[in-house]
Amino acid sequence: MSGYNLQDVLNYSTVDVLDYSIFNSSLNKLSFDKKSLITTVNQYSYMIAEKDEEFKKALTNSDILLPDGVGIVAAAKMLNGDTVKKIAGADIHQHLLQKLNQEGGRCFYLGASEPTLAAIKKRLAKEYPKIKVGSYSPPYKAEFSDEENAAMIAAVNAFKPKVLFVGMTAPKQEKWSYRFKDQLDTTIICAIGAVFDFYAETITRPSEFWINLGLEWAVRLAKEPKRMAKRYLWYGPAFVFELIKAKIADLLPG
Repeated sequence: MSGYNLQDVLNYSTVDVLDYSIFNSSLNKLSFDKKSLITTVNQYSYMIAEKDEEFKKALTNSDILLPDGVGIVAAAKMLNGDTVKKIAGADIHQHLLQKLNQEGGRCFYLGASEPTLAAIKKRLAKEYPKIKVGSYSPPYKAEFSDEENAAMIAAVNAFKPKVLFVGMTAPKQEKWSYRFKDQLDTTIICAIGAVFDFYAETITRPSEFWINLGLEWAVRLAKEPKRMAKRYLWYGPAFVFELIKAKIADLLPG
């Protein structure tokens, strides 16, 4: 990790899973007095990162890397015997909003469309009325120009939020957050992707029943088969194959 290591000064634990240091504690143990980058990893992002060095660097250099997927939970158990609780982007989003509401803090949403951002602000006003909210909708494109990056950074820094939520879909949001971490005038940078749509209710997240069963992925696949098919039906089995290879390697002598 770059700079300081939060684990050295905070009372939380991590577990090593497939070369990644995964957060394995209650979110209540986190303190956010120093700048920190929070990202998530699941079986899909793991497989993408194995072919994208810049993305993998962003994940492995995050200050807090959350286990957002049953695949990562299963990997921890299978490879190390560790019990890890899934923590989704929606979970850290809610946790941070609750803290900000208690403090009367400021947060900023970078990403998504103007209608989505408007829906987020409308819901926040009802659920977390003490939070001051800023937002910026960047262009929808694969890569940003230097001028576009500068405009996004300027918008964030003018607002000076305690928490910056970045929602540009993976791996773009993680790469962007890691690249510009030191230029952003905020304490917490949290890359949470689809949570923007979930909270705006432009996309409905599966109920707690399915989440607790570990079947959130199945419901999302059923609702969005075209978008989710490759993620779950191709990368899912590919991830299982990686786990089997890693387990066999651990069992072999030498």
